[in-house]
Order: sequence, then structure tokens, then C-alpha cells
Amino acid sequence: MTTLPAPRASLLAALPYWVSLLTLPLAGFAAHMGGWWVLLLPAFAWLLFDILDLVGGLDTSNADPDTPDAALFWHSLLTMIWVPAQALMTFGLVFYASRAGHLGGWEKIGLFVGQGVISGAVGIVYAHELLHQRNRVERWLGDILLAMVLWSPFRSHHLRVHHLHVGTPADVVTARYNEGFHRHFVRVLWQMPRDAWRAEARMLARKGLGMRSAENPFWRYAALQGAMLALALALGGIEGLALFVLQAFVAIWQLELVNYIEHYGLTRKHLGDGRYEPVRPRHSWNAEHRASNRLLINLQRHSDHHYKPDRRYPLLQTYPPEEAPQLPQGYPIMGVAALIPPVWRRMMNPRVRAWRRQFYPEIADWGPYKRGELPQPRGT
Repeated sequence: MTTLPAPRASLLAALPYWVSLLTLPLAGFAAHMGGWWVLLLPAFAWLLFDILDLVGGLDTSNADPDTPDAALFWHSLLTMIWVPAQALMTFGLVFYASRAGHLGGWEKIGLFVGQGVISGAVGIVYAHELLHQRNRVERWLGDILLAMVLWSPFRSHHLRVHHLHVGTPADVVTARYNEGFHRHFVRVLWQMPRDAWRAEARMLARKGLGMRSAENPFWRYAALQGAMLALALALGGIEGLALFVLQAFVAIWQLELVNYIEHYGLTRKHLGDGRYEPVRPRHSWNAEHRASNRLLINLQRHSDHHYKPDRRYPLLQTYPPEEAPQLPQGYPIMGVAALIPPVWRRMMNPRVRAWRRQFYPEIADWGPYKRGELPQPRGT
């Protein structure tokens, strides 16, 4: 692994990450052409980057983590301008598809499934980056992106539950060993919003406030999501609203597929009485694949993200296998494997068992960890 010098604030340094903006003309072309072209967006995000990961190799270099924000202007600008870009793409498609006589029912569904893949693989990933920043403007932009996929409680859960309790029974996003993705997805759909609500309730209670308080972010979530639904209805009628909801559901599915991959089978050691060891790089799966890390703005350097949550994406560090477990492929290929549970278990279960032997040889009984039977962390 090499450490690169601090980057200059140049567009050229950030340009490889701007590949996501290619989805705008691709979406317009797919909608205009119809037919099998409507699958262009998922082919871009999945098939193309599957191939690019296979031929593009790994990137094990690390940028200087002390690089100032001023040197990352073009990197940060990308995540912010994606907000109007995604709004234009999503609502433009709602307006166009609801009036396009050349698009049949299956073509419209295919088009909005593709839009959902992009809203999840790019939009929610960018929202995740924005929500971790201290700047209020960036946080608001992150909220807008989440509202566009009707998954606003993700903010509360991610910041108040996931980062605090990853690898423990309190975090539904941490997929259990041997738990297939489809079962995991159903569990997350109902439990994540509930846990997000409870986390905000505890936070407000510490201030002596209830959930009716104006400080409850769920009021903001409801207002933003309601505005998105109203706009889709106004632009496309009932059909446009249904297509908008479809892309939102697919985006959530795409997000949770990524979440499933990131922590599958990795647990923090229980120290007794509801206490767990601190979060370390070993508690997230890492991937160093060059191409998919450009599309996903280094999300696959997930070990470092949990170690330093407010570190901007160009500065996320990668770790050797001695410190963090490594995925055999990038997220696009691993996502395909996760959709087929027997294939996933064949690929990943031996790696989880090797991880246990490497980092926790002293734990003889993994049964309570696998079944989620350990005590809830203190304070939950």
C-alpha cells in the first residue's frame, strides 16, 4: 500500500468519480428508444462495472488523510450537484413516461427499475456521504435525496443506531451468519424504521422532549417525502405516482443489498453485561476494486468509514487483510451472488469462519452471535 500526496483542488483528480453523471443521458436515451433499451441503466450500474472490476484490478493506494477540505472541492461538488441531477432524472422520467405512447407497461416498469437501481447505487450512497458531514447544507441535501426514495428514516438509523451498534444485536443492518439476503431484506424493511423512531425518541427524552416536539426529525421526513409524492402525482398522475414508488422501492432494495454485503457475519465481541468491544476496521468487509469504488465513491473502503465516519470519501483508507477482511470481488459482483443464497454462502461462509479464527480464536461458541441472542448493548 502506498500513500499518495495531498491532492490539489482540481477537476482532473475528481473526474473518475463523476462517471455517475453519465446516467442522465443514458436515462433519456433509454426512455426515448424503449424496447430492451430500458434496461440500459441497470446494465450500466451492474453489468458494466462487473466487467470493469474484473479487468480494472485493485487500487491499494491511500490519499493523505490530513488533506484539507479546500483541496476536495470538486469531489464534494459532485455529491451536491447530484441532488438536482437525480431530481431531474427521476421526475423527468415520471413526466415523460406517463405521456409516452411508445412505451408499453413492461417498458415503463423496466425503465423505473433501472432508475431505482441508480437512485440506490448512486443517490443513497451520495446521501450517505452528505449526511456524515458537519455542514448543514450538505445534510439537508442528503435528506432530499433520501426523500426521493421514501427512505428518510435511514438517516436516523444510520447515525444513531448503525454506527453505534454495528456488529451487535441492536443493529438490524448487520446481516447474521447464514442469513440469506431475501430474509434479511424483509427484516430490515419493518425493523429499521421502528428502531430509527426509538433512537430519536431516546435522544429527545434526554432533552426532556417528546416525539411531538418540532425537533423530531420525523416531521421533516414526512414533509419531504409528502412533497416528493405530491410532485410525482402532479407530474404523472396515478401512473406516474406508481412508477415513482416503484423506483423508490428498488432503490431501498439496492441499498439494503449493499448493507447486507458490508457486514455479513461480522460481529463485535461481547465483553459481558451488554458491553461490546469498540468498532474496529475488522468489523466491515473491505473491497479495493478500482472501478466500482469510483461509481460508489469509495464506499467499499467501508472499514475506514466506520473507523472515521466523518472522513470524506476521497480520503478513505484501505487496510491489509491483517487488519480488515477482504471481499473477493467488488459490490456489483457480490450483489449478484447475494441474490442467490447458496452461491453467497459458498463464497462467504468460509471467509467468515476464517475471520473468526484470525481475530477471535478465544471464542469457542459462536451460536449466540449467529442467532442474535446476545444482550442488547447498554443504552438501547
